[in-house]
Amino acid sequence: MIARHLWKAVLVVALTAALLSGCTGERATAPPGVLVVSVEQHSSWIRNFNPLTTASAVRWPTLAGIYEPLYVFNSVKSEFVPWLAVGYEWREDNLVLRITTRGGVRWSDGEPFSARDVYFTFQLMREYAALDRRGSWKFLEDVRLVDDHTVDFTFQRLYVPGFGEVVAQQIVPEHIWKDIEDPVAHPNENPVATGPFTEVRLFRNQVYELGRNPYYWQEGKPAVEALRFPAFPSNDRANLALVFDEADWAGNFVPAIDRVFVERSPETHAYWFPLTGSTIFLYVNTTRPPFDDVRARKAFSMAVDRDLLVDVALYRYSRPADATALSDAFASWKDPEALAAGGWVDYDIETANALLDEAGYEWGDEGFRVDENGEPLTFEVLTVSGWSDWVRAAQVISRGLADIGVSASVRTYDFGAWFQRVQEGDFDLSLGWSYEGPTPYTFYRWLMSSETVEPVGEIAPGNWHRFASAAADSLLTAFEGEPDLAGQRQLAAELQRVFVANAPAIPLYPNPSWAEFNTGRFEGFPTAENPYADPSPNKFDRGEVLLVLTNLTPRGSTESE
Repeated sequence: MIARHLWKAVLVVALTAALLSGCTGERATAPPGVLVVSVEQHSSWIRNFNPLTTASAVRWPTLAGIYEPLYVFNSVKSEFVPWLAVGYEWREDNLVLRITTRGGVRWSDGEPFSARDVYFTFQLMREYAALDRRGSWKFLEDVRLVDDHTVDFTFQRLYVPGFGEVVAQQIVPEHIWKDIEDPVAHPNENPVATGPFTEVRLFRNQVYELGRNPYYWQEGKPAVEALRFPAFPSNDRANLALVFDEADWAGNFVPAIDRVFVERSPETHAYWFPLTGSTIFLYVNTTRPPFDDVRARKAFSMAVDRDLLVDVALYRYSRPADATALSDAFASWKDPEALAAGGWVDYDIETANALLDEAGYEWGDEGFRVDENGEPLTFEVLTVSGWSDWVRAAQVISRGLADIGVSASVRTYDFGAWFQRVQEGDFDLSLGWSYEGPTPYTFYRWLMSSETVEPVGEIAPGNWHRFASAAADSLLTAFEGEPDLAGQRQLAAELQRVFVANAPAIPLYPNPSWAEFNTGRFEGFPTAENPYADPSPNKFDRGEVLLVLTNLTPRGSTESE
């Protein structure tokens, strides 16, 4: 306990000093009406606005700001908000989903949007599997254009969760993309889209700006004139920009936030960290020993002191995960039986060592356990450089594993390099997030479904740990055909029990939905008092960021009155 408090004290002093050291620098200011966003951390920008490809990391506004989905999912209210679509209907015993698109929408070049663009987008994804980042064509049989406002999606089987995946898809314009020779590698440097911000006003290595769509379909919106994105190479540098008013909206981890951020300007500096973000995991590559053995996975989990981890890495902004791994977004779904069986998330070095003994990993002469070939159990814990909370969490994990005879060093990479390694399964241990949806179905599908397992070396959108469970497959299939909420809850409870029994990945903590904002220049951010949407800029994949971007107004403007 003394060591824990000493470590935390050292971190507070060091990080606070790092922040305060920036006060001597000249403060960069943005023109009036330009919202400065801190969300991606890169040393320089690559001009890529392709909303379909998974081949490389695209710039943040691409999926919710430039391009738009058919419906936006509001995770705070658990509801779908009509966007490029205005209605839907299940037909033919829930095997056909009919979508009605919104009229009066134009692309940013002035051309009309129609259901033809929706049809074209899905056909493009069918032709190029690398563009199908949601795996829609794994459950779709066909997509048919009915007329200029109607598209029918025919499913291969009953698949109720498919609605959420179909309507979350960002739509591209047929008249532009039909002539693109290689849509997978296409950087789409000058996007034509339906979103509120489509005009690339400036793009340099260190900063870029997106101006308003001159034909945006929501009258009078956006009230923000432009978005500006400075390149911040690390979390600490991004926090400096936030603290000293160089950024208006951020999705960063900020240590000692009340002291270093709020107290600096209590009238304008605020934050809201609901525990509704994705769960943060320690992923273990189950294609490699010892992680192919559930006893080893549970032993590694029990070597993690989660109380210490959330204390020194997260300043108690979160809490230790339970064994269901569900965040607070799914609090009402949690199964008491699964929770009671999840003792492997407790910090218990003695039991962890007993499990490794049982699994046959004996102690070697040098103080570490060895595998069947007599080689020490030595691994790297991968994380993203500059993500200070993840780096410190990895350090806590590394120290804990030493107590069970495992040598684990922390290895940091730039985001792009890290993401490629985890997607290809080129790792032993790595921190990572989880995938969320309207129900726990999506969460557990990307953790345990055989449909989401890709061969090592090939890009996997999720299920980076390469785990499949026949029991989970059966329950997920049943969930796919279950439209009744009570039935879905029972199936979700059974999925939790399968997860707890197998420990396919090691949950660490529910990630706060990081959101800091400076209301000195803009108003209308979601707060605990006005929770109209998730507040974080990190909630972009299903379009939720659009709810915020179209709600913000310059401070004191007539729109905000």
